[in-house]
Amino acid sequence: MTTRKRDAGGRTRGRSGANGRRGGDALDIEHMQRCLELARKGAGRTSPNPMVGCVIVDQAGTVIAEGYHRGPGKAHAEVDALAKLGGKAPGATLYVNLEPCTHFGRTPPCAPAVAASGVTRVVVGSEDPVPGHGGGIQQLRRKGISVSVGVCQRDCDRLNIGFLTASTRQRPAFILKAAMTMDGKIATVAGQSKWITGDDARATVMQLRNQYDAIMVGIGTVLADDPWLNCHAIPGLRDPHRIVLDSQLRTPPTAHLMPRTVAAGPQVIIACGPKASEAKQKVLEKKGAAVIRCRVHRNGQIDVTDLGNELHRRGIQSVLVEGGAEVHAYMLDHDLGDLLYLYMAPVIVGGPAKSWVGGKGHATLAGAHHWQWDDQPWQFGQDYLFTAIRKGAA
Repeated sequence: MTTRKRDAGGRTRGRSGANGRRGGDALDIEHMQRCLELARKGAGRTSPNPMVGCVIVDQAGTVIAEGYHRGPGKAHAEVDALAKLGGKAPGATLYVNLEPCTHFGRTPPCAPAVAASGVTRVVVGSEDPVPGHGGGIQQLRRKGISVSVGVCQRDCDRLNIGFLTASTRQRPAFILKAAMTMDGKIATVAGQSKWITGDDARATVMQLRNQYDAIMVGIGTVLADDPWLNCHAIPGLRDPHRIVLDSQLRTPPTAHLMPRTVAAGPQVIIACGPKASEAKQKVLEKKGAAVIRCRVHRNGQIDVTDLGNELHRRGIQSVLVEGGAEVHAYMLDHDLGDLLYLYMAPVIVGGPAKSWVGGKGHATLAGAHHWQWDDQPWQFGQDYLFTAIRKGAA
């Protein structure tokens, strides 16, 4: 098995385009990967905007400016990079992982600034699917600028999976994550789960949490583990919103994930059913939580499609689903998983211990959930990280 080692930030460097999915020649790939590194500097801080990085290279092939988007209301990556050159880059090539925009929002559009800079070539990773945002590629071509599209597209799409999913499906992207033993267990037969993976792997989980808008777990996880669901292990990271699927409002007001103060920190969202206790709701709201009443299925489970619509209205574009097993089963059964992170430790538990996916299971392989590996596994200490996407997904 070929594996790669990664730093704790989950960053990739110098990745080959030999498999064809990233596109472009070696230099284009190298500069686009640098765009992605720059874009990640805004991780967790740009939503509802995408993460975007920009690299400008002169005719001799020398990088002359770099930039990235720092957050809503701040300069977009292209403008940030061009500002370091006084807005002018005659004859240069500009690399950007997302199509330059054409709309006026909190800031002016990027495409006209790029066209006015004098660049002769623009290399784009992902196209912008938002109506009224896109069109930058066509605008630049009308100005006589050569535009290459789709370089490292898979990597660019993965980076902004939340932005792209929210734009095309009007719901957040749901990214499933689990840490398991070699035999797929998330705990021992006695329920012990801390810690299956080592320190290096767990550090990357903090980076994942920092990257996405929210973390979601089921009430079973809250009651069993009382998790914090934050990024406390690495200074400087920003905590995401925390979402609990809790149809009967059993979340303790003293749970670790609850806000420390009513007015500060990320929002805690508790999704409950329409018949949940109003008295419990008032107690949780007094502690600073937001309670959303959602439709429920006949078995009492929260309708996550209904919840996803509300999260979309609230501007939440990406949700890291950390379990437990029944939540993962639900997400898979309802085709709500967009990306999968599976951490595997070199440990075997055996017996009837819990697996990372619960539910009733499938009687046939044809009826099982079919996914495809998204990349080669990554190694963190003794542990491995596997990523996958649903088979047939873009």
